[in-house]
Amino acid sequence: MPSDTKRPIPSVWTRPQRPRREQPALSRDQIVSAALELLDTEGIDALSMRKLGSRLNAGATSLYTHVADKGELIELVVDAVYGEIEIPEATDPAHWREAATRCAQGLRSAILAHPWMASVLGGAWVTQLGPNLMRLSENMLAVFEQAGLPAAETDPAVSALTAYVIGMATSEAAWLTTLARSGQSEREWVEQLWPAVEDAAQDHPKLREQYAGLRGKDPRETRDEKFDYGLQRVLDGLAARLG
Repeated sequence: MPSDTKRPIPSVWTRPQRPRREQPALSRDQIVSAALELLDTEGIDALSMRKLGSRLNAGATSLYTHVADKGELIELVVDAVYGEIEIPEATDPAHWREAATRCAQGLRSAILAHPWMASVLGGAWVTQLGPNLMRLSENMLAVFEQAGLPAAETDPAVSALTAYVIGMATSEAAWLTTLARSGQSEREWVEQLWPAVEDAAQDHPKLREQYAGLRGKDPRETRDEKFDYGLQRVLDGLAARLG
């Protein structure tokens, strides 16, 4: 006969904490820090409980005091990255746009600093329940509410903003990951690409004009400008809903 008791979704944030020894060999912070270093240097495919245990000079079983599996570990590390983002303060309604801009830029910077993040956001793991992301989301809701958005629109507004940032930053992270594997700088790679790009654009006058304006420009600066342009247009749309 089926039980009426609902089990919580599998997540490090919903699982009851396991009893700990008085002096555990490893702390959760140590595990998360080592996992973050491994992910940043070797990527998501290199992460395993065995490999992490080796880095910490501990058996994989020592990690299970804090995390049940790789999925829970990713939840913890993702939330640690969210902890690097400046929490926007909803103190002055007139400055909501600046607060939203700082938050968006912080999220983009976090993803670009940790490119593996792009492959796990929106995955099967419950990264949305982490305390750092919860604080960030709470404050962004307050920023838009104090700015004058109707209460029913604050959550869609936060979703629209973060979707734009994640979409742009995911593409950038993939590009930077490919670039890192090549051993070249961004400027070196782009300079090598220009002749082929210009040749391909011969029959496309508008593209030729665009590329001519980008020739010789710092590609990182170009990425920053494109990101900011799109971000400001998203905020223009939200501003039109105020009042």
